[in-house]
Amino acid sequence: MGGSVTISALVTNTGPRPGVEVASALCARPDRLAHPAGARAKGFQRLALAPGESQRVSFTLTEADLAFTRADGTRGVEPGSFQAWVSADCQSGSPLEFRL
Repeated sequence: MGGSVTISALVTNTGPRPGVEVASALCARPDRLAHPAGARAKGFQRLALAPGESQRVSFTLTEADLAFTRADGTRGVEPGSFQAWVSADCQSGSPLEFRL
């Protein structure tokens, strides 16, 4: 395998005051029952934004980021569907889906 995928999002402060947001790169494996449930954080960036200011954040996910521990205790990546998204938490954001 050996490839990578880059995900990005535009983060905007829609409030009236300066603020700080932590944008996280999240990844999940929805098509595998053997994979632990839920999204896994794969990186984060802290952004200080003025009112109305926007910044684009990008994260590159590698094969190691997509690996999981199998039932036999070995670690690796297997072909299938993945979801990845940038969000402040694992409950929000719109995932993009890709296949490996």
